[in-house]
Amino acid sequence: MSFKIERGLFRYDFIDHHAILCVCVDADMKEIRKRYLKIARRLHPDSCDAQNSAEKQLAGELLSKLVNPSYEKLSQEKNRAEYLLVMSQMGKRLVQESASVEITTDLAKQLASTPNFEQIYRNAIAKIAETQYDSLQKVQQFVGLVSELNLVYLMRTSGKTFAAPKPIAPPKAQTPPTPTNNAPVPQQPPSPPKEDSAVTHYLRRAQELMAKNQLAQARVELQDALKLEPGNSRCHSTIGLVYLKQNQITMAKVHFDRALQLDPKDQIASDGKRKIEQMTGQKPNGTKPTATSSNGTKQPDKSGGGGLFGGLFGGKKK
Repeated sequence: MSFKIERGLFRYDFIDHHAILCVCVDADMKEIRKRYLKIARRLHPDSCDAQNSAEKQLAGELLSKLVNPSYEKLSQEKNRAEYLLVMSQMGKRLVQESASVEITTDLAKQLASTPNFEQIYRNAIAKIAETQYDSLQKVQQFVGLVSELNLVYLMRTSGKTFAAPKPIAPPKAQTPPTPTNNAPVPQQPPSPPKEDSAVTHYLRRAQELMAKNQLAQARVELQDALKLEPGNSRCHSTIGLVYLKQNQITMAKVHFDRALQLDPKDQIASDGKRKIEQMTGQKPNGTKPTATSSNGTKQPDKSGGGGLFGGLFGGKKK
C-alpha cells in the first residue's frame, strides 16, 4: 500500500518527516525519540490493539513505510542537519511564491493570521499528537493537517506576514414558522465546530475525558479552547456542563447564559439551565415556587433529566 499525501509541504515533492511523527520542526532529538517510541508501541504487531487482521496489516505498513523512515531520517545527526537546511530553504522559497501557496484548513489559516503564532503552533501540534494514530484510517488526514501547519510556520518564521482574514457577516435573522395546532417548534442543536477549526481537538479531547468522568482535565481542555475562541457557544455550553457535573452551579449558569447569548438555540445550554432550575427549585422566571413538600422545601430533581441533556449529563438509570 502506498500512502499519498497532498497537503502542506507534501504538495512540493517534499516528505515532511516532522508531520509524520507530529513533532514541531525545531524539536530536539529527545522529543523526536520519545514521540517515535510512543507511535511504535501503537503500531508494532506485538503491542498493536488492532481489531482485525486488516487493521493490523495497516498498522504494520504505517510503521514500516512512514514512521520508521521518518525516525531514521531525523535520528541521524548529519541527515537531520541536511534535512533541516532544505526545509529552511523551502520556507524562504515559499515566501517568495506565497501567491500560489494554498492554505485549506481553518487551523492553518488561524496560524497564518494570529500574532502569537509560535504558541498557537506548538499547542496545535501537541493536541493533534494525542490522537494522530488513534484511528489508522485517518492517519494520512492528520499528517496532511500537521504538514500544512508546518508550511505556515516555516513561512512565518521566514518573514511572511499574512493578511488578517475578512470578518464574516452574520447571517440574516429568519422568522421562525408559525406553529400550528399548538405544536412546539423543534429546537435544533448548534452546529458542531468545523473539522479543522482551532477548538475541535480541545472539544474532542474534553468529551473523551468527560466520558471517563475526568472532569478536572476536561475543564482545562475547554478553558484552553475558550482562550482561542471566547465567543464559541459550544465551548461555553460544554464547560457549563462540566461545572454542573462538579456541582458548581454558579459557574455552570454563567457559561450556560453566555452560550445562549451567543446561540439562543444551543440545546445543551437550554437543558442545562432547566436542570439548574429543577435543582435549585426556581421557576424559569427566576422566582421561587411555593413549597410543596412536607418539610417546606422543594427537593431537587434526581431523575437525571431526559432528552438530549439527560444523556449527556449521565443521569442514573432506572
